[in-house]
Amino acid sequence: MKEAIDKFLNYLKVEKGFSQNTIVAYQNDLYQLVGFLEEAAKGGTILPWTAFDRQSVLSYLTNLKERRYAATTVARKVAAIKSFFSFLVAEGLVKDNPTRDVPSPRVGKSLPKPISITQARQLLEETEKRATPEAKRDKAMLQLLYASGMRVSELVSLNLNDVDTDGGYVRCFGKGGKERLIPIHSQAVAALKDYMSQGRPRMKASEGDEALFLNRRGERLTRQGLWQIIKGYAKAAKLGIEITPHTLRHSFATHMLSGGADLRSVQELLGHANISTTQVYTHLTTEHIRRAYEKSHPRAK
Repeated sequence: MKEAIDKFLNYLKVEKGFSQNTIVAYQNDLYQLVGFLEEAAKGGTILPWTAFDRQSVLSYLTNLKERRYAATTVARKVAAIKSFFSFLVAEGLVKDNPTRDVPSPRVGKSLPKPISITQARQLLEETEKRATPEAKRDKAMLQLLYASGMRVSELVSLNLNDVDTDGGYVRCFGKGGKERLIPIHSQAVAALKDYMSQGRPRMKASEGDEALFLNRRGERLTRQGLWQIIKGYAKAAKLGIEITPHTLRHSFATHMLSGGADLRSVQELLGHANISTTQVYTHLTTEHIRRAYEKSHPRAK
């Protein structure tokens, strides 16, 4: 059964160009399904995918609900199973798709929670209180995240030649390996220059390692490492709210739209394939419109 899953994962990687993070998520979801079937077999022989029917899907979903998985998590697992069986049908490995009529859980679209411009300033200023190589790196990373709206995976994947401090832009590769160039403001450029000239050389990178952001061992910084760094600065800045790397991406988009940027430009900067994904941020920027309306309309005064 796992052999069929591995063929599907290879298809996602080679033919669909899915990111490694997405592939790992699909693998975890589908391997969990196999684990459920193994447990249900109670030591007996597990039937092949051709014997998997609609009732099998429903039993699995019931099990997830009994284990109190969030609706968003269940919806993601259902999506993974549906994609997998569509692949099996297309490859002729199964005749019918047992997930065809299985409804996905209804999930309300939760709005991102950005921080205010004042909070963003406080967070960035916290990185300026030390002058160690790590502090220079942290300042460059946080400035770059807030200046570009990059995803965490995009930032930690950056190499030295992806940054053009003279031109004031950074090159990153988003979902599906799509390349985009993002302009960055002068403060972010200055922080990157300082880190690249005064910070990174002192962090003892392995010979030939082109990673832009390094950890204390001189290796490429991981997503988990970046997460912990940001949490530390948020706590030190006493913001009183939880900050994640994605918070800065949300804040970048919201503050850009509040400042007058058009939706299409923000879509391109964020690397969204569909503008509907970007439109979620328009709900977060209506307050400044309300203030402008009440200030400007003669009957609102």
